[in-house]
Amino acid sequence: MALHFAEEEYASRLARLTARMQEEKLDALLLFAQESMYWLTGYDTFGYCFFQTLVVKRDGEMVLLTRSADLRQARHTSNIERIEIWVDRVNADPAVDLKNLLSELDLLGSRIGVEYDTHGMTGKTARLVDNQLSTFGELVDASLLVSRLRLIKSPAEIAYVEKAASLADDALDAALPLIRPGGREADILAAMQGAVFAGGGDYPANEFIIGSGADALLCRYKAGRRTLDANDQLTLEWAGVSAHYHAAMMRTVVIGEPTNRHRELYSACRETIQAIEMVLRPGNTFGTVFDVHSRIMDERGLARHRLNACGYSLGARFSPSWMEHQMFHAGNPQEIEPDMSLFVHMIIMDSDSGTAMTLGQTYLTTASEPRALSRFGLDFISA
Repeated sequence: MALHFAEEEYASRLARLTARMQEEKLDALLLFAQESMYWLTGYDTFGYCFFQTLVVKRDGEMVLLTRSADLRQARHTSNIERIEIWVDRVNADPAVDLKNLLSELDLLGSRIGVEYDTHGMTGKTARLVDNQLSTFGELVDASLLVSRLRLIKSPAEIAYVEKAASLADDALDAALPLIRPGGREADILAAMQGAVFAGGGDYPANEFIIGSGADALLCRYKAGRRTLDANDQLTLEWAGVSAHYHAAMMRTVVIGEPTNRHRELYSACRETIQAIEMVLRPGNTFGTVFDVHSRIMDERGLARHRLNACGYSLGARFSPSWMEHQMFHAGNPQEIEPDMSLFVHMIIMDSDSGTAMTLGQTYLTTASEPRALSRFGLDFISA
């Protein structure tokens, strides 16, 4: 089997999950999030774009219900012993197969947790599941149960996070020589992604973000490439990825002479991220981090130009996003604990002047101060 962790690690994760299920009084859990299945069993696929669920009973028994195309995938990449197949056919309702499986597992009338808040649970899937199971047992939204367990990284997971961070640095190394007047976004993007692949890394869970000129003010990937002008700005957000574990970075590079506004916004980004480093430690919450961000930005008159979140937890993720549930936004009570991998980003998009500035990197929390995982500092980058 193509497992990335020792069997003992998977056994420990299952024990933690079943203990939490016991606390939540759940008899079974239906996992629809691919990252949950991957974390628990090693199962690695993009087949979650179809109906697929991993049934986990409170006693630790697991059964995967999937399509025939993923049968061998599950056998090869996971430690799941029992795999059931629902058949593709006209008007197929795999939720019927799921109900029959749950009945066979003696779960009729039981309390069943469901991962609703995931890309593996479409609206159609949710309707099928609810239609078949609403009278079968008590359905409980357990979307964050595994997600919260995944927040704290084991030493083996941290090794992959650190490798991912090294690959992110390699990507920036590959990009910098190409960022110049006349440089092509296509070449820059190819070099960055190529560096991750050449280092043994994986596809990211979402596309690298690249945009210059007016597109530098965008926070999402878009199709289309341009060539850099003599005086320009280039925003990059990317991640190194190892065994699906992500370490993200973000920078806005100024080509030519930086404007006073570029310098001003960079100063705000750096001041804020350094202040966040002082609270990115146990005893504070994710909401505390955002409060520092909003206070400094707003004091500088940047309330209209900042975002309503300034980062999030990272880990092993699958398309379409490398973001975890837990984000730095107002009022988030999630406590910061040691061994979390957290991406902190400062994003200022001044549409009035057409000026972009970003600064972001991934940290590993400890019992005290956080450890930045990039070998690059927070210095202003110009070309």
